[in-house]
Amino acid sequence: MSRFLRQVSLPLLLVALLLQGCTLSQAQIRRADAIVATTTDRSTVCAQADRCAVPSPLLAAATRALAESTPQQPVHVVTLLDDSEPALAARINLVRAARQSIDVQTYIWDQDDAGQLMLDELVQAARRGVQVRILADQLFSFDNLDVLDRLSRVSANLQVRLYNPTFHKAHTQPLEFAAGILCCFMQFNQRMHNKLLLVDDSIGITGGRNYQDRYFNWDDDFDYVDRDVMVGGPAAKQMAASFELFWRHKRAVPLTHLRDVNQRILSDSAPPVWPAPHYRRPLRVAQLQQAAEDPLWLQAWLVDPSLPAGKVDYLSDLPSKADKPDKRRAQEYTQHIMRMIDDAKREVLLQTPYLVMSKRAQRIFQRLHQRDEPPRVIVSTNSLASTDAFAVYAMSYKHRKRYLKTFGFEIHELKPHASGPAVDNELANLGMNKAAMPAETASPASATQARFHLLGSRGSSNRPAPLLSEGRRFGLHAKSIVIDDTFAMVGSHNFDPRSDNYNTEAGVIVYDHAFADQLRDSIMRNTQPENAWVIAPRQSATPLLTDINDAIGSISAQLPLFDLWPFRYATSYDLKPGCQPLRAIDPGFYACYQPVGDFPDVALSPKLIITRLFTAFGVGAKGVL
Repeated sequence: MSRFLRQVSLPLLLVALLLQGCTLSQAQIRRADAIVATTTDRSTVCAQADRCAVPSPLLAAATRALAESTPQQPVHVVTLLDDSEPALAARINLVRAARQSIDVQTYIWDQDDAGQLMLDELVQAARRGVQVRILADQLFSFDNLDVLDRLSRVSANLQVRLYNPTFHKAHTQPLEFAAGILCCFMQFNQRMHNKLLLVDDSIGITGGRNYQDRYFNWDDDFDYVDRDVMVGGPAAKQMAASFELFWRHKRAVPLTHLRDVNQRILSDSAPPVWPAPHYRRPLRVAQLQQAAEDPLWLQAWLVDPSLPAGKVDYLSDLPSKADKPDKRRAQEYTQHIMRMIDDAKREVLLQTPYLVMSKRAQRIFQRLHQRDEPPRVIVSTNSLASTDAFAVYAMSYKHRKRYLKTFGFEIHELKPHASGPAVDNELANLGMNKAAMPAETASPASATQARFHLLGSRGSSNRPAPLLSEGRRFGLHAKSIVIDDTFAMVGSHNFDPRSDNYNTEAGVIVYDHAFADQLRDSIMRNTQPENAWVIAPRQSATPLLTDINDAIGSISAQLPLFDLWPFRYATSYDLKPGCQPLRAIDPGFYACYQPVGDFPDVALSPKLIITRLFTAFGVGAKGVL
């Protein structure tokens, strides 16, 4: 095996070293810049001072909040964006209402319906005269050189940069992916995970959603339960300052500095035409666009649910976190989250897709549980049936005993067909029904292209493990915390080692009781019996055998290289008909809950086998999953 690894690694290392040295010369960059300068469309379709912006009650509310704010008493308007269609419609409405500037920061930008729609709206805003800047992490964004060539010249008001490009390129081939892991793992592994849409430095949206169909319930097979928050007021200035730091950082690379994009521009100096989007479901897109300008629809779904708030903070790790991960100031957002949890008095409500705790988080939760009156810790997370990151789930599965006994977690794992994020929710939001949906199917040209992924996905186009049941499924992607019903956080941080130590993260903290209650209700819906299984210790049939199994399992889990004991401390439970929900520590729990196995609803498949193997042998990769 070692000989095989040497035979594979040496060519990859040579490829990596060659690619690492293949930077563009200043002459090549200047030539591409000159072509872009002479072929960029500099016309505008609007001569008005307001850039022909559409009226927006969302932007208007933010403008009022800014006008009423003082340094001593800030005024904000906050809107929880739980429903997927309102989350997308809010973005479209704000882009169309922009008069001065739009800044967009994201981890994933796909070329499916949601990605095309958002990109085209931004292009049209730039053509109106609005200054538009797009900063996307390179690894999972804009995997099409034609699109990037067009974006480089579609409007003088539009700029695009890619963050931390692998081997100075926009497109990463599978061989380059493997070579990047081998030669430059730390740099390759550190990604910009922030998500932000900021309009006129007055109102912004941040949270977990990327620009891909599955984040807005537009994928036919697998969608994410996700969440954003829209904030208007002084916190938007914090968003603007954070974006500027990332935009000017050395890892934010202009398109002409990327080898493959540069070559494309130099090979074709003719200005490319910006084509009309080709949507897989054009009727659905059109109805969403119509809703984004419908005053009554906006009032019902976005204005009425908004809340006034005083103190709101937008926090972000610094881009230098990727260069100096041990510097505390670079991890400002991560550090603040840890302090919030450490100060909890009564309850910590945590929702995360990946229940893999960093060492610091483990110490904090252990201290909380050791108090004389420990706060209740409720965790909403994925099951193997709902996640698309099965290798990450294996680490959560491995440490169930620690989570339950040492940290006192009450764990609820999302069911794949949870009724909370019902399939037809988005149709109801738009006043549509199934009969109104168009019959188009995806063509091979428009289908999302598969990419090279290592041991499962974290927000990519990979599919989860096969199920025993059928139907559209959902996976949890929301990242939120509510502490003591007094303040709440919505952001991009997954509360895991990758978010703590590698990725840059961002989010909003709202210090308001009403907003905390609203977010708490939202998370708790995902923990209800119809939406989640409860993780609890196995019921003891033979106490002596149970104690022996428990002891062997504990020793196996602590071994440094492997964990082979197959009989785990805890398993999944489902509520019996006619019973009321109970906590796992309630004496009547086992009378009202039935065990449904460690991996309920998951069919035997390579992904299930890999999950088992990763539980046994994957401890060394925990920090980077």
